[in-house]
Amino acid sequence: MGKYESDARELLRLVGGRENIVAVTHCVTRMRFALVDPGKADVPGIERLKAVKGSFTNAGQFQVIIGNDVADFYDDFTAVSGVSEVSKADVKKAAAGNQNPFQRAMGAIAEVFAPLIPAIITGGLILGFRNVLGDMPYFGPDGTQTLASLSVFWTGVYNFLWLIGEAVFHLGIPVGICYSITKKMGGTPMLGIVLGLTLVSGQLMNAYGVASATAEDWATHTWDFGFAQVHMIGYQAQVIPAILAAVCFNYYERFFKRITPAVVQMIVVPFCSILLGVMTAHFIVGPIGWTLGTLVSNVVMAGISGQLRVIFGALFGGLYAPLVITGLHHMTNAIDLQLIADTGTTMLWPMIALSNIAQGSAVLAMIVLQRRDEDAQQVNIPACLSCYLGVTEPAMFGVNLKYVFPFACAMIGSALAGILCTATSTAANAIGVGGLPGILSINSKYFLSFAVCMLVAIVVPFALTFVVGKRKGIDRGEGVENVSLEGEDLPATQAPVAAPAASDLVADGTIRAAVSGTIRTLASVDDGVFSSGMMGPGIAIDPSAGEVVAPCDGEVTVMMAESGHAVGLKLPNDLELLIHVGLDTVDMHGKGFTAHVRQGDVVHAGQRLITFDRDTIKAADHPDTVMMVVTGTGQAGKVELVEQGSATAGETTVITY
Repeated sequence: MGKYESDARELLRLVGGRENIVAVTHCVTRMRFALVDPGKADVPGIERLKAVKGSFTNAGQFQVIIGNDVADFYDDFTAVSGVSEVSKADVKKAAAGNQNPFQRAMGAIAEVFAPLIPAIITGGLILGFRNVLGDMPYFGPDGTQTLASLSVFWTGVYNFLWLIGEAVFHLGIPVGICYSITKKMGGTPMLGIVLGLTLVSGQLMNAYGVASATAEDWATHTWDFGFAQVHMIGYQAQVIPAILAAVCFNYYERFFKRITPAVVQMIVVPFCSILLGVMTAHFIVGPIGWTLGTLVSNVVMAGISGQLRVIFGALFGGLYAPLVITGLHHMTNAIDLQLIADTGTTMLWPMIALSNIAQGSAVLAMIVLQRRDEDAQQVNIPACLSCYLGVTEPAMFGVNLKYVFPFACAMIGSALAGILCTATSTAANAIGVGGLPGILSINSKYFLSFAVCMLVAIVVPFALTFVVGKRKGIDRGEGVENVSLEGEDLPATQAPVAAPAASDLVADGTIRAAVSGTIRTLASVDDGVFSSGMMGPGIAIDPSAGEVVAPCDGEVTVMMAESGHAVGLKLPNDLELLIHVGLDTVDMHGKGFTAHVRQGDVVHAGQRLITFDRDTIKAADHPDTVMMVVTGTGQAGKVELVEQGSATAGETTVITY
């Protein structure tokens, strides 16, 4: 048995025993469980284990954060539990059994919209800037003109930006949905794009002109087949018609693949499936989807603008954060987009932005309460900043849910802000921009009311969290069991083993970039474990080349041999560094990765560690961001980070100690 036998046995007991485990595997930092009954897991007890740095549940998986030694821990766990090793995909499949049909449906919607989020955020920012230029009458000598009306240049910018805004929200949404669904269902993505383009073709009557179309308009926008006439309606910005059309097309493609001989599949399958798919889209499911979308829009609008709208605001504002934990919040993207398509604005998005702000304000109170706790601040500060910029997971998983009461205080503040938001009918022109910058997306008529809502979302959660935290003694280091991330705080039976370093290894106080590219904060990474600081402080680099080099001298303590996507180093002063290429790239099972070192090797600064194919990672739908995380400071003590700028591999200093 290994050094983690004791904690492994205790973890087995705390997750509910062998009979409560369906499957278990691990990646580079965490154990991943599919449990028979997740409710049997003693989460507080698990997080008190010295080898455990945190835990969370996502998509039916119970994940326990271990760190660099997860492979050793996993070996000890499988030895004491008798659980056979399975792949991460097997665990995902088994974990799906912990989700009800509604959760699985929402998970599917989340997977469809996830690839669209970068475009939606970009489009939201673009429309936000247009909002400032053309819809804010606060400029000029008398303070009643817009910037666009005062300047030919700003008028040009205003008109130019619509090129991007239209591409994202009017044309890109249906095309993106068709592409995303086709890829998820295993179809031909290019045909999905073609299907989406047929929904927004310029030959069709624009969806925004349908309501005011005249008989003359329909005369030029009708397909006449002699025995039947069909209106040529476009589905710009429509969500449900695109979803229904893509699903039908993919079933057609599966059917024709099954019945067509392989020798003629290349001709028959694309032709038949896209022809039937487009006919079904425009003759059947398009009109049905239009009607369903309008119905959903009307129901939500009734809730938002009806007599009970303040109750709706309280419920949505208060419960949006728990939706984020479950992943069900992704369904609001479809509703927001449908509302914008039907009415031109949405009253849901302002409340989402306010929920972001409320969670960040609770963390801000924790920053004040824990101002003397340097370890806590390494998580608190980046989590607060990312939350105020619209990314809530680091704040919720890294801080608020850890202590529970900040999360509840934020929900109360968000509910109050939601009440005020719906009472004033505050609406946004676009979605995608959350947190404090969310004001850019607000319709100019409601800037003042949204500013007041923002004030409520800042002050109430901060005040409540501060008062409750004071009573709990958080400012005195009480009220929570602190789990150290440092190796030297492990019990004697788990003390880090000194690396057999060569005599010429040096720790010169600097760690250089492992890859060339653009540096950004770890908090901006879309992974709750890294961005929340659970693993330790660090930076992220968006790479411009596919080579990882040793950023300093050290011993290779972790090398994911099968996947090749991560490597861990220990410096002569016992500082431990994890270099992780991409997010969820363990799913690729080594495809596109080549490891050039093995565990136990001694390496010097600049030596090649890993090479990776960026195009292969992109094709697998994974970000290729490289994380450099200090998982243990050893004898170095405090570290300082460079969190912006460009980096050259092996040359640019990014971490000092």
